[in-house]
Amino acid sequence: MRGEHGNKMTTISVLLWLFCGALAAVAARELSWNMMSGAGSFGAQGPDPPADVQQEKQSFNQPMSWRFPDPPAEEEPHFPPDFELKTPEAADSVSAVCGVDSVRVEAKKDLLGIGKPVLPADVALGGCPATGEDPDTQVLVFESELHGCGSQLLMSEDSFVYVFTLTYTPSPLGNSPIVRTREVSVSIQCHYQRKHGVSSGHMVPTWNPYSVTESSEESLYFSIRLMTDDWQFPRPSAQYLLGDMMKLEISVKQFHHLPLRVLVDSCVATVIQNVDTVPRYNFLGNKGCLLDSQLTGSSSQFLPRTQDDKLQFELEAFRFQQDHSGVIFITCNLRATTAAAAVDATNKACSFSNGWSEASGGHRACSCCETDCGTGSQSPVTKMGPLWEQETAVGPIVVEERPLR
Repeated sequence: MRGEHGNKMTTISVLLWLFCGALAAVAARELSWNMMSGAGSFGAQGPDPPADVQQEKQSFNQPMSWRFPDPPAEEEPHFPPDFELKTPEAADSVSAVCGVDSVRVEAKKDLLGIGKPVLPADVALGGCPATGEDPDTQVLVFESELHGCGSQLLMSEDSFVYVFTLTYTPSPLGNSPIVRTREVSVSIQCHYQRKHGVSSGHMVPTWNPYSVTESSEESLYFSIRLMTDDWQFPRPSAQYLLGDMMKLEISVKQFHHLPLRVLVDSCVATVIQNVDTVPRYNFLGNKGCLLDSQLTGSSSQFLPRTQDDKLQFELEAFRFQQDHSGVIFITCNLRATTAAAAVDATNKACSFSNGWSEASGGHRACSCCETDCGTGSQSPVTKMGPLWEQETAVGPIVVEERPLR
């Protein structure tokens, strides 16, 4: 019985296995058919395009190129309409009281008047350090006998003067190569009458002189420019015709309280901006003598001076021989001196027209224009070197021939 029952179970298992295999085969066949159908649909490109539409593969016949876009155009600067440089004033920071046999000097720690105190160790009276300091008023105090602290005694028939020098030498700003202050020298003078009793009084110190010291540390701003016929505006064009009068104005801009007078020692015309080239024409020289009118019979002349810091002259337009461009550059040596300096052989502006005449009226100063005016004596200001003189040029100026009718 057990054997029959086992055989039956075996037969049933075989039949189930065959049935399941058949089902699996049918499923596999359907799956294969569906995949083949799907592949056909995926490979299809949809409905055929219309006959009049042709498709082609895109090709790149031209090389591709790219560059950075152009930068935006620069905007014109807009300047404030009333902008003016402020003219600095001399700092009122030093005072002195001269006694019978001593002097007391007080110096504000804001010595330069710029709102920044100086270091006490940088200030000395004739080499002597400050003897005291007032922290409330921020004042340095120097006291000395009249014969001390490097004073100098100047004597005349009726008075004698003790002169002290207060100096400020700024310390370096660390290891940096810059400075933000400058050296200062202040002259302090105590005057006494020789034939009268001496009494103490408050003396106003004299900067050494402050204006000159200030000026010696600053570069002056010289300019030479072409002007309109009425001298009211800078000339917008540098083009002239032969026979025209070129009007040139020389000026110096000063930023301190010492009045200055501008002078022109020499001028040379060249075809390029180089005074050492040829051809060149020295039409002004000998320390302010306008030679063109004497050499060529032109009407070139200085105008009468109306301002110390400006000087105007007219130059008849010309061209260089064998040069067809008509281009000229004018280079002048400009110089400044004190307005109070005398008009003399080295400080003048002379024109020739039936004799020599000077723009300020000091005509005797022109007597050397046909000889050698030399170097002459210089005022302290003119000894200040390159800060007080400058080579300045204007050009190119184009002088064309005047057409004939």
